[in-house]
Amino acid sequence: DIVIYVRRNFVVSEGHLISFSASFKAYENTQNTSDTNLNKRTKSIYTPLELQFLEMKKQNKDAVLCVECGYKYRFFGEDAKIAAKELNISCHQDHNFMTASIPSHRLFVHVRRLVAKGYKVGVVKQMETAALKAAGENKSSLFSRKLTALYTKSTLIGEDILFQINLFSDSNVEDVTTDVPDNYLLCVCENGENLKDRKKGDIVIGIMAIQPTTGEVVFDSFRDCASRSELESRVLRLQPVEMILPSSLSDQSEKLIKSITSMRLRDDRIRIERMENLYFEYSHAFQLITGFYTKEVPGPQKLSVILSLDKPVMCSLAAVIAYLREFNLEKMLYNPSNFKQLSSETEYMTVNGTTMKNLEIIQNQTDMKTKGSLLWVLDHTKTSFGRRRLKKWVTQPLMKCSEINARLDAVSEILQSESSVFGQIRNLLCKLPDIERGLCSVFHKKCSTQEFFLIVSTLSCLDSEIQALVPVIHSYVKTPLLQNALLEIPALLFPVKHYLKILNEEAAKTGDKTQLFKDLTDFPVIRKKKEEILGVISKIQLHLLDIRKQIKNPSAEYVTVSGQEFTVEVKNSHISSVPSDWVMVSSTKAVSRFHSPFIIENYRHLNQLREQLVLDCSAEWLRFLDHFSEHYHPVSKAVRHLATVDCLFSLAQVAKQGDYCRPTVQDNQREIIIKNGRHPVIDTLLGEQDQYVPNSTNLSGNGERVMIITGPNMGGKSSYIKQVALITVMAQIGSYVPAKEATVGIVDGIFTRMGAADNIYKGRSTFMEELTDTAEIIRKATSRSLVILDELGRGTSTHDGIAIAYATLEHFIRDVESLTLFVTHYPSVCELEKVYPDRVGNYHMAFLVNEGKSAERKGTSPEFITFLYQITKGVSARSYGLNVAKLADIPEEILKKAAHKSKELEGIVNMKRSERFILVTLELEKKTLEKLKIQKV
Repeated sequence: DIVIYVRRNFVVSEGHLISFSASFKAYENTQNTSDTNLNKRTKSIYTPLELQFLEMKKQNKDAVLCVECGYKYRFFGEDAKIAAKELNISCHQDHNFMTASIPSHRLFVHVRRLVAKGYKVGVVKQMETAALKAAGENKSSLFSRKLTALYTKSTLIGEDILFQINLFSDSNVEDVTTDVPDNYLLCVCENGENLKDRKKGDIVIGIMAIQPTTGEVVFDSFRDCASRSELESRVLRLQPVEMILPSSLSDQSEKLIKSITSMRLRDDRIRIERMENLYFEYSHAFQLITGFYTKEVPGPQKLSVILSLDKPVMCSLAAVIAYLREFNLEKMLYNPSNFKQLSSETEYMTVNGTTMKNLEIIQNQTDMKTKGSLLWVLDHTKTSFGRRRLKKWVTQPLMKCSEINARLDAVSEILQSESSVFGQIRNLLCKLPDIERGLCSVFHKKCSTQEFFLIVSTLSCLDSEIQALVPVIHSYVKTPLLQNALLEIPALLFPVKHYLKILNEEAAKTGDKTQLFKDLTDFPVIRKKKEEILGVISKIQLHLLDIRKQIKNPSAEYVTVSGQEFTVEVKNSHISSVPSDWVMVSSTKAVSRFHSPFIIENYRHLNQLREQLVLDCSAEWLRFLDHFSEHYHPVSKAVRHLATVDCLFSLAQVAKQGDYCRPTVQDNQREIIIKNGRHPVIDTLLGEQDQYVPNSTNLSGNGERVMIITGPNMGGKSSYIKQVALITVMAQIGSYVPAKEATVGIVDGIFTRMGAADNIYKGRSTFMEELTDTAEIIRKATSRSLVILDELGRGTSTHDGIAIAYATLEHFIRDVESLTLFVTHYPSVCELEKVYPDRVGNYHMAFLVNEGKSAERKGTSPEFITFLYQITKGVSARSYGLNVAKLADIPEEILKKAAHKSKELEGIVNMKRSERFILVTLELEKKTLEKLKIQKV
């Protein structure tokens, strides 16, 4: 019977209790030789637990440590203050440190909270149990503890964070699946090739992005200019939750990182991890990588793949390896053949960060949420892994006509097929847990038995159900993309069933590793330990015969009370029959309970064997997970197939919306022809009651390829140009589009310049921001690009603005030859139609003007505009900005003054134009007369 005593956090068993005064004296003697145990501030002695904490803290200075102490986890010192503040728990002084605590069963809740706030959290667990400790040589010392796990925003994997979630009830499946869709860890390395480039701000950047929870690894290498637009594009596409950066970056990159992190709320903010510049130096990186891929992951092929990467990418990889080792997650980097390049000019359309923001492709610009974005319109997926795959599709529209049409064929088949097989497959996807993340948790050996059983039983069930559908799939599914994905799944999932047969379902669901394996043939260590336990129990049961004789009670049985087993219960009236060497365990008014010396000795041995069994079972469990991980890659491939099928079903669901059509995508044409197109997001938000006004577009590389669009403010110009861009993106994703008809020639990139906003963190004014974006487009756009410029030149004076707008547009018309939509309020720009009549067309958003009945009101009050939202040939002479002022509730007197001033200025301009016209006419007449005189002479 073990009773635990606590004295100043110094935990020992009853048989080996050391008095506090003795420990104090011992430490007083120690301080003469070393001041390690002395708190210099208070001159008092650190307790053994405090010393243990200090040692662990020294090795993990940047982590908030949760230290297991019996039934709770404790925080010490600054960690306690952080926990108190962030978790809203109490904090108090205890001996040398502030301390705070949480119950052990709530660990997963508090770890997640601290991680969400951006902290690195370490979990320190007791590595000994009471019974084994009592039998060991260090029975009188402190319980040994070890850091068992570290967590940050990108590395949130393991039992601690899923502890006690009911994985098996339907209502809670979403608790496991609806984590953040992506949790990339992004590492950035810069390489300024020469001093001149560095001074200009030009630089080569290498990135590695890893999702430890899904096993995805992507890399990229690119040249970036001073605006860091390329880096920004990749950060916006990946939306990392954590970034690894060198201790010092270039000023331009630092400004970008600051601007991105400052825009987010604290819980959504990217966590920044700084590492010494040494890790990013090529010589150090080369040494680390060659060591990693020759010693830890032998294989010359693997090393050759890595050495073919660009230097900045290799430096990023080295930093990532060093970082993930802290978390025991480096295993995901073992197979470099799975690394994928993020951007490929031949594979994916260029959609830079500015375009993603302006077109609201993955989040809206109001509250940065998904609702109101293109992703929101397209996302009807049923699984978390499907949702992540669809996000990749949306941010990486395809460039190969064959791949786009393969997706469109699959979507068309799902729409048109009368077979029930598609309904059955879609039902299989509903309410699936996040298998992709679960598999990764298994691969890293960080999963609980509950999570493992859920994942493996789900996969086994999927295998059986898809296997049953194989004949029907052969008969009714015709498109190669769907057929190949579905038919490959059973073969890839085949090994899973074997592992499910080994497990005891009840034990797996309760987390009891001692009863986890049904057949112990392959687990001799566990079998031997269980046989020893049964032997001791058998001896104790035989001893019951002696007990009955000793207390003269032939019907006496062992009883278990309050966890104490094998107690002998004797009525207090017969207590005299109990031998004097028996130990009383507990008593009531009626009975007393005893252990005989034989039971005391064997029960202690039994507890030691049971605790050793738990440790042996845990070790065998890890070996079992290792064995399962050999099948990780094929099973992951099966999950990727399921994700693809989920995405195709999602796009089919989109296509079912009213008046969506299958676009015609062509390889060798430069054109965007849309009949009655609509903005997908506004169309969805308005619904059927208030329909979006459709508009057509006809851009052709061999004909009219530039549209200059004018019209009143709020007339629908921006919505129209975004609609054209989004329909193009949807077509190249492989989705149906909101139009009556659509033909799209493959576009290699969409470049946009919209809106007016400064960027204080980058130190750029509104106009500078405008021109920086424009310069980027001029550098990157080709004759196969779609360029959208909305109100270029409005950030400066009218004359400069007109000059810049005119010159820029002429450059795109004459030199770049891209398909271009140009929105402007400058009538002068519209004169380019006369210069390039075959290539440029003037258009405006139609409207009606109602100036009121009273002629007296003319010029004293703004006109009332009725918007028709219809693109129409011709130029709109005015912008009717006062109408917007009226709608915005600007006071009436200000409006009247503004209207009066507007008329006055308009009169002056018209007068000057007339004067100029007269002067030009007179000049021409003069020249004509002079010519006539010369001819007469």
